[in-house]
Amino acid sequence: MKNIDANLNSMFFITLRVVQTISLMMAKEGIQPMNKHTGKMTFRVRIADENLNFKDHAFDDPKVLGRQLIEAAGGHPVDEHVAIAILPNGDFEDIRLDESYDLRGRGVEKVLVARSDRSFKFKIDDADLEWPRACISGFVLRKLAKLPPNYNLWQEIPGQHDKKITDTDVINLADAGVERFVSLIDQTTEGDALPSKDQTYLSGHGYEFEVVTEGVNTGIVLKGLPLPDGKYEHTAADVLILLPRGYPDCPPDMFYVAPKLTLAGTGQVPKACTVEHRFGGRVWQRWSRHNNAWRPGIDGLQTMVARVQTALAEAQA
Repeated sequence: MKNIDANLNSMFFITLRVVQTISLMMAKEGIQPMNKHTGKMTFRVRIADENLNFKDHAFDDPKVLGRQLIEAAGGHPVDEHVAIAILPNGDFEDIRLDESYDLRGRGVEKVLVARSDRSFKFKIDDADLEWPRACISGFVLRKLAKLPPNYNLWQEIPGQHDKKITDTDVINLADAGVERFVSLIDQTTEGDALPSKDQTYLSGHGYEFEVVTEGVNTGIVLKGLPLPDGKYEHTAADVLILLPRGYPDCPPDMFYVAPKLTLAGTGQVPKACTVEHRFGGRVWQRWSRHNNAWRPGIDGLQTMVARVQTALAEAQA
């Protein structure tokens, strides 16, 4: 008798484990157990509004039309709304009103429904995204980007410095061209590190550089920076930019060059460049070009490199 009870208990737990495994597999496929009222299998989808607030919905049919998704979200009139699938890789995909959308095979489906007659395309890093309104808030952008807490979004603005996006910023996606955003670690140096935004800029523009520390001071050395043709007795030089504590919220000031530069033809030292400065085991020529303007959160090494290049191009005795 005891053996029979033990066998029954064993069968019960095996059956329970099988049911749990099947339920887990079904959940991953977006399939829920049978509908209590209809006795049919149901298929889940999470539908978000414009603020990315998701609500769970279930359909008896695994294939639904775009208009059915909109109706499920309470969108009325349907033809004034759009449905956009949020793919597992973060990309977006339009679902036309009469297009059949399969709720199987991608896990729990996510769809954005909003009132609009068109969608606006933009990019975050390498992901192609769409939004049903011309304007989008920084808060929603950050949610779409799924940024870790220590990351921020920057908007690429052609011909200008990149702009750091805050939650309260409103970006117009209807401007000409596709708006592009990049996510970067929001990190400030404390004397021993270079923000990833600067690293991305320097690497992306082909600069050879190294971070040099001496005591509590940190400097960025741009190696072999080409000099304006025929202006100096050298064709290239290393440029040192010292980063103050609190950078990039606090601006660097002057910059330094090695070897010492003199103007071609006359051999004269450029104005305000006569003082030597020792750093990192080298002797540098100090270029007293003070920084009177700085935009925390926007300016960075790209600003300093532009200042250096301007100073080198305009230098006179």
